[in-house]
Amino acid sequence: MARINSRQVEAFRAMMLTGSVTEAAKLMVVTQPAVSRLLRDLQALLKMELFERRGTGLVPTAAAMALYTEVERSFVGLERISAAAEEIRGRRTGSLRIAALPALANGYLPRLAGHFLQERPNLNLAFFGVISPIVVDWVLNNQCDIGFAEVPIAHSGLPSLRLPAPARVAVLPTGHRLTEKDVLEPRDFEGETFISLSAGSSSRHLVDQVFNRHEVRRVLRVETTLSEIMCGMVSSGLGVAICDPFTAREFSTRGVVARRFLPRIDFEFSAVFPAQRSPSPVALDLVETMRKALAEFDD
Repeated sequence: MARINSRQVEAFRAMMLTGSVTEAAKLMVVTQPAVSRLLRDLQALLKMELFERRGTGLVPTAAAMALYTEVERSFVGLERISAAAEEIRGRRTGSLRIAALPALANGYLPRLAGHFLQERPNLNLAFFGVISPIVVDWVLNNQCDIGFAEVPIAHSGLPSLRLPAPARVAVLPTGHRLTEKDVLEPRDFEGETFISLSAGSSSRHLVDQVFNRHEVRRVLRVETTLSEIMCGMVSSGLGVAICDPFTAREFSTRGVVARRFLPRIDFEFSAVFPAQRSPSPVALDLVETMRKALAEFDD
């Protein structure tokens, strides 16, 4: 027994949409006789009359109206598949799970990710701000598709991409005497109350190394694990600090003034990915978007 083919169904749908053989032929980019033949064959296979001739035109029967409901449902499903494929090709659909160290998660990266999502209306996002060791652990255990963690990465087996490293800055309370200078050096901090990140962190080591090399004595009164807490303490007027530039920008309207610091101490971090699978295309797109944005960060 002969079976209905897709061109016959397409001809029927085109006829129902346009109301005439001439317009249906244009829609299908075929000749009018070809549309007529497809419709005749479909009616013969279905053993039902789909169109009645009235005057010079064809009018759908009640059977055709009922059939069209099912046909349109199928075509909508096919169109959804095509649309989904286009979304996937354009990397605008699906979901992305991100973990990022607090310096990025407290403002900079959420804003960048927000712009990223606006261009991908069907992309869903889960975003977590956690310290770097937890970022690495979650990516390692496949809980996140991408993580942003401070270098060095604790687990060497994770695929990673190094991102442009902006310079750390000096952060001072509004009105502090050092705000009169555009560029600060280690000797400017002699005798200053200093707020540090916790001992043992790579950031603390890099900053201490610079001050020790220049034999500058600071009053190390407070230490904390988070740069956001550090800037909050600076804004109170308690002391000064050397901070990542992302957090410093978040506090620029909250009683904290940032100044260039020399010698330059880079804030280095990487994007990390699960080891068990290739990075998702949309995750790589986010990294590239971030790379371009960071290239202009020190300007």
